[in-house]
Amino acid sequence: MRLYLSRQASSIVRYIIEQTLITLIGWIPTVMGIGIRGVLYRLILKMAGWAAIENGARIRFADKIKLGHGVYLDQGTYLHACPQGIEIGEDTIVMHGAVLHVYNFREIPHAGIKIGRDSLIGEYTVIRGQGGVTIGDRVYTSPFTQIIAVNHVFDDPDRPFVEQGITAEGIVIEDDVWLGAGAIITDGVRVGKGAVVAAGAVVSKDVPPHTVVAGVPAKAIKKIESQTQEKQRRTVYY
Repeated sequence: MRLYLSRQASSIVRYIIEQTLITLIGWIPTVMGIGIRGVLYRLILKMAGWAAIENGARIRFADKIKLGHGVYLDQGTYLHACPQGIEIGEDTIVMHGAVLHVYNFREIPHAGIKIGRDSLIGEYTVIRGQGGVTIGDRVYTSPFTQIIAVNHVFDDPDRPFVEQGITAEGIVIEDDVWLGAGAIITDGVRVGKGAVVAAGAVVSKDVPPHTVVAGVPAKAIKKIESQTQEKQRRTVYY
């Protein structure tokens, strides 16, 4: 029981307060419920302005969650900030079934999830923030995207992998990135500004800015150029 409670809230007192409030008003549907939660959830989490939280949103370590003005959390979202925190910027939308889980039961100091403004986290996206995940502004993830900032060590064939520890280097996704449906971003990767990751791609290496990558493992298939750059390139080529 002690282990369970330690993974649900910052303290037993916080657990009682947070879960009592969520039980009392977390189920209320429609705009009425959104309005009530917009006021009373300020008692348990940090809001800069107003955020719209649908009924059925599951929240753990609420005191470590910060929502910017205009944030929208859809039904069935799950935010677990254990314990370094989740920060979501202004006007960002988190769609149905998305999971944002810091999952820092190993007390890694740089764990956490930070999402910029005007971004969209698609349906059933999973973000695991043990190594730290930083997502920029205007980043869109499509349904079933996975951003996993942790990996298991399995170098010793004589030991179970669960005894060999983990790596947690972190993931950075810069501004204006689009991640296609089912794309997977692995630990230690940086996706550059304006890049596009095709549906189903597995990204295990850094993606340069303004580049389209696809495949397993993902490889560059196109450079995104402005009309001026394209015209200059063609002029030189011809």
